[in-house]
Amino acid sequence: MLSRRNVRVKVMQMLFTLSRDEELRYGDSLINYRKLIKESYELLLFSIYNLMEITEYAKEDEKKRKAKHLPNDYDKAFKAKLFNNPLITSLVKNHSLHTEFVQREFASKIDKDYCRKIYTEFSKEEAYKLFIQSKSDNKAYLEILLELFRFCRRNELFNEVMEDKYPVWLDDKSLIIGAVKKWLKALPSDDPEFFKAFYPDEETIKTFGEELLEYTHKEDDKLLTLVKPVLENWDHERVAIVDMILIKMALAELLSFKSIPANVTLNEYVEVSKQYSTAKSKDFINGILDKLTKSLEEQGLLQK
Repeated sequence: MLSRRNVRVKVMQMLFTLSRDEELRYGDSLINYRKLIKESYELLLFSIYNLMEITEYAKEDEKKRKAKHLPNDYDKAFKAKLFNNPLITSLVKNHSLHTEFVQREFASKIDKDYCRKIYTEFSKEEAYKLFIQSKSDNKAYLEILLELFRFCRRNELFNEVMEDKYPVWLDDKSLIIGAVKKWLKALPSDDPEFFKAFYPDEETIKTFGEELLEYTHKEDDKLLTLVKPVLENWDHERVAIVDMILIKMALAELLSFKSIPANVTLNEYVEVSKQYSTAKSKDFINGILDKLTKSLEEQGLLQK
């Protein structure tokens, strides 16, 4: 589920915290890194839980429409098929998934009014009205659930809840979007534990992430020694903290991860800098990393 870029961001955050808090130890930082990884996975589960809870209000909607004294044609045609469909049903009946929800106490993290408001607003969308009035198959159910999730992402209330409960939402939003889409497209599933395949793989979070965190932290002096000569007229102490951390991380990758092409490493850290540093950082970091790569090649230290 987690890409290497997501892992790089989490490692950067841990290194930044280490640089700002003198009392924080590397062991604590490693624990916090692992906690962030777990929170990213939990955020995915929470996103699916949200969708399930929101769709359930279609049943309440149907009941109210059928109880109207003078129902219109739309009311008469209305069915709670946003909830009563094979895709959502496969999730509702998945006991293993519900155990995960209960263990994480998701029910206490959102209230009924929130879900009702999201559903009510979505029910006014033209796409939903067309869905209600059309014959549906699994393809149609998938499309409306994807549309619901798109609507949620545009909804201020939804984003407030997600960010409030899981601050990693800001960093992992694009990741979660992709994972939710993949999850929904896999439904209905006969495998009660299919969702566990979305847990970040060991190679990404440990072989790559934890080793990157350890190497960059423990070899800080060595990395700085290699960086200083290419800074030219820049005093290393004047370089923005985040920029220096990204440069050291990229250098650590160039030296320690032989399977990752140098150009991939350079591009990745330039992209991360666009989101987490200043407007000028991407050009600065790109220039420094380009010089570092050439310097390492000349010294025979770059073995890709």
